Amino acid sequence: MISRVLSAELAEHAGQRVKVAGWVHRRRLLKSVSFLIVRDRAGLTQVVCSGELPVEESVVEVTGSVTVNPQAPGGVELTAPELTVLAEPAKAPPFDLYRPTVLAALPTILDHAPVALRHPALRAPFEIAAASVAGFRSALDGLGFTEIQTPKIVASATESGANVFGIDYFGRPAYLAQSPQFFKQAMVGVFERVYEVGPVFRAEPHDTARHLAQYTSLDAELGFVRDHRDVMAVLREAIAGMTEAVRHRAATAVATLGITLPEVPREIPSIHFTEAQAMTGEDELDLSPAQERWLSEWALREHGSDFLFVTGYPMAKRPFYTCPDPERPGHSNGFDLLFRGLELVTGGQRLHRYEDYLAVLGDESGPYEGYLSAFAHGMPPHGGFAIGLERWTSRLTGAANVRSATLFPRDLHRLAP
Repeated sequence: MISRVLSAELAEHAGQRVKVAGWVHRRRLLKSVSFLIVRDRAGLTQVVCSGELPVEESVVEVTGSVTVNPQAPGGVELTAPELTVLAEPAKAPPFDLYRPTVLAALPTILDHAPVALRHPALRAPFEIAAASVAGFRSALDGLGFTEIQTPKIVASATESGANVFGIDYFGRPAYLAQSPQFFKQAMVGVFERVYEVGPVFRAEPHDTARHLAQYTSLDAELGFVRDHRDVMAVLREAIAGMTEAVRHRAATAVATLGITLPEVPREIPSIHFTEAQAMTGEDELDLSPAQERWLSEWALREHGSDFLFVTGYPMAKRPFYTCPDPERPGHSNGFDLLFRGLELVTGGQRLHRYEDYLAVLGDESGPYEGYLSAFAHGMPPHGGFAIGLERWTSRLTGAANVRSATLFPRDLHRLAP
């Protein structure tokens, strides 16, 4: 295709004359010789030069001889170069992109994301996110799932009237979708097993390090389940597939950040919500962030696991479509998956009988007529889950703020770039 060699491939061409292309990452001007470090999508190439050098972030094309040098990146460098400048920067970057450590504050990075993310350490989380999505798809494809694409403009809020973005849809009200929940449940009646990777929108009023107004959701739904435990088993396979994909497809990014990938247990430890409350000494309808951290530390200490399932959440804290636990009144066949101190996944078994939905919704069933139509024609017992990609990536990379793992984040204050 393009007659160009990437930096990571140079060692395979020792003794040959090749062409590389990329950005000037750094210039090193010495008395007798100068070095140009060229950055491409695969890494860095050292070019031995003489004469005047283009400035940092110039886009260049270099043809030269691949020469072995153990001191150079990758053990080789380009000598006797012919250099062509393809574009010169009109402005300097907001901070030095060649420095190994990023000293710029997060707002500076976010304000200048198109250039700031060129830094290898800032780019790495998104290589990890991309590998994670590939692993998610591969794992579910292997389990007989069908990928679907659902609308992001909907006539009614998915779970409630709160935290939704309203829009004018040709003169009538509509909303940005909070979740593909209704659509993926309906498609269980068509494909039995479905998944989607796509954006979801929440008019999130909380200005915290873990909340966003738009994020990427990795959703799955499967039919003919016995209960929520079948869903948890599939989720385990998805998480394992994501982790392995990062290990193999984003090894350079993992090394750049110096992170340790989790080992996904063959069976992720699980505790019931009431047990979690008793262990942490609190009695609320949901787990607090402090409880999530405590429970994760307990799971790591007692089970050697970075992951912990918490099952049986109170029905009062779950959406109306959640299936109740037949053995524990007031509790659900719903679960959360905690990962390194943070809720990563919410899921569970859903109601599947038409009459059960009518009983739950009562007089409020009118707005859900389209949703309920699938159940009126027969649906199997089913359930599903949703993984927040940015949360997963931020936990994996140890980021203090989810925005560090979000391309062009949207939140309470940020609408640009």
